[in-house]
Amino acid sequence: MHHLLLSLATTPTPLPTPTLREGISEDQVTPGLLGFIMTAFFVVATALLIVDMVRRIRRVRYRAQVEEDRMAAAAAADVEAAEAAEAGASGQQARGGAAQGTADDGTDPAQDQRP
Repeated sequence: MHHLLLSLATTPTPLPTPTLREGISEDQVTPGLLGFIMTAFFVVATALLIVDMVRRIRRVRYRAQVEEDRMAAAAAADVEAAEAAEAGASGQQARGGAAQGTADDGTDPAQDQRP
């Protein structure tokens, strides 16, 4: 086995012939004008698809960022509204409790009602 591998590794390869075999023309082994046009078409189409995909991905990222900003602003507005309502309710309770707690003569207005 080692002799076979050694002989394959050391056996020189034949030199390639500089000309084509008999019966084959150069047009039969090269892609020609049609091959060039098709290759160029695929390269241009691939480049256009890549540019379009990058544009779409950028648009999706931008929309997601705008949506996140909008949601954060809405959440902040909700928190501010809740804090304002809480502060307003506690302030009104403090003012309302003092105003409703006693009448001018020192009696409770709830007790002053007559049936």
